[in-house]
Amino acid sequence: MRRQKQQKIPSFFPQELIFFAYLLAVTKYGLVSMYSVRNKVSANTRTEMGLLEEPAWQHEDLGKPLPDSDDACSVALPTWNAVIGYEEGRERVMKKLRSGYPRFVINDKVKRLFDAATRDCGRGEELAFIFASQAIAQRAQRYVELQSGSASRVVSYEGMYVLLVDAAQQKTAAEYWRYTGEIISSRMAGDALAEGIIPNRSEVQEKLRVELCKINGASPEDVFLFESGMAGIFAAHRAVIQLTPGKKTLQMEFPYVDAMRVQQNFGSGAVFLNLSEGEDSDEALQRIRRGEFAAVFTEMPSNPLMRCVNLPQVSEACRAGDTPLIVDDTISSSYNVDVMPYADAVTSSLTKWISGKGDVCAGQVTLNPDSPHYSDLQSQMHDICQRHRLYVKDAQQLLLNIQDFPQRIRKVNENGEALYELLSTHPKVQQCWYPKGETLYRYEEVKRPAGGYGGLVSFLVKGGARKAQKCFDSLEISKGPGLGTEFSLVCPYTLLAHYDDLEWAEHCGVPRNLLRISAGIEDTNVLLARVSAALDVL
Repeated sequence: MRRQKQQKIPSFFPQELIFFAYLLAVTKYGLVSMYSVRNKVSANTRTEMGLLEEPAWQHEDLGKPLPDSDDACSVALPTWNAVIGYEEGRERVMKKLRSGYPRFVINDKVKRLFDAATRDCGRGEELAFIFASQAIAQRAQRYVELQSGSASRVVSYEGMYVLLVDAAQQKTAAEYWRYTGEIISSRMAGDALAEGIIPNRSEVQEKLRVELCKINGASPEDVFLFESGMAGIFAAHRAVIQLTPGKKTLQMEFPYVDAMRVQQNFGSGAVFLNLSEGEDSDEALQRIRRGEFAAVFTEMPSNPLMRCVNLPQVSEACRAGDTPLIVDDTISSSYNVDVMPYADAVTSSLTKWISGKGDVCAGQVTLNPDSPHYSDLQSQMHDICQRHRLYVKDAQQLLLNIQDFPQRIRKVNENGEALYELLSTHPKVQQCWYPKGETLYRYEEVKRPAGGYGGLVSFLVKGGARKAQKCFDSLEISKGPGLGTEFSLVCPYTLLAHYDDLEWAEHCGVPRNLLRISAGIEDTNVLLARVSAALDVL
């Protein structure tokens, strides 16, 4: 298939339907295309050292891909007002964005493939959403038709499958893309536009699985690879609800927003327990022991408050109630924590710390061979994944990226802990959240002997939104959504993740003006000096 010329967004995908980030006011849960990409670099170009030395933190950096790659997974939002503009879809911000997180912002190569499929297969005002397999496309079709009450179409196209939806269904199709993470990667789309996608080469993924198991200590046959971290969570959720259909799941501790959306929008719904302590927690443990839930989901630690459940206690209750326990270890990484002794399955976003470069999206589900649910979960995961859902070129890139992971994460741990020591004692900081301070005794139960506390630190400055904005705008650190890159990355997390439900987030203990730093591998003294300088202007 010949490479298509870049196209403007067609009339059936109007600007008022374009959506960045989480919940825009007009069209909740849509997607946006980075169709105005200019000055692109090779997919193999890696310029992270430039971001270490010259971070994207000023107004003129707005919209730059982070890193400077056409496969970048983040984008520079260098000011507080830019973040607000991103959330509200303001044209002055939107038109400058040249990248974004792949589940929220359609990469230019993916967009051009969507356009080509729309022209080749669409009728009238239909819009194409492309998926890697027929099974995924049909799942998306069922979701769209259930939510919209009207029919859609699935057709084969260039070795993939296209879901064709009408104008009224586009937002719902974008929800599926976002929530489930069952997306096609920029590398796959680029190949489809050029010479065609590469057939699955299992030896590449097998080598990647072996390398990943060197990090988490698992056996390769228990590791399943996905196209995103959310796709792994969605797969684990599908597996457990198929084992006990009709039951709700339980989410313990404040979750990443789309991990909760999956539980709410698929299956029979979810129960949310914000704090895993007190009377509500005791009641939840009793309900778990009675077998009321299809599964229990939690993160160790949680994002952005870095809290941990009492995992041994929750695991005991799950065993008593014959209930699978699914634990996500992304925030600290499997280098720092080992949750497998307590979990039935562990989910991980490989996009984050393990990749570290910000130029590849991937996810992993690891099964516990000692789990009483092992055989059932393994059978379900084989049906869902067939082992390798990660595109071969993404697997190759991840293999390159993880070679220095142990060295990177040790430096990240050092910088994260140093930031915590600075922020937790600074007179202009109201509160700081980090695993070393939040529910430390519970974190220590799963911390590996050679592990640390990770590189993610959240904090709240004194003085409300005005001071938070001043601090954020002054920070000489790259600013954008995401975490886990080897260059430090900061964002006003609550504004990005919960812009339309800020009061609910605050009710759950997550302040609307919270700032979150993902520590990189910069010189520790330089990083601390940058943060101190931003606090000094308050």
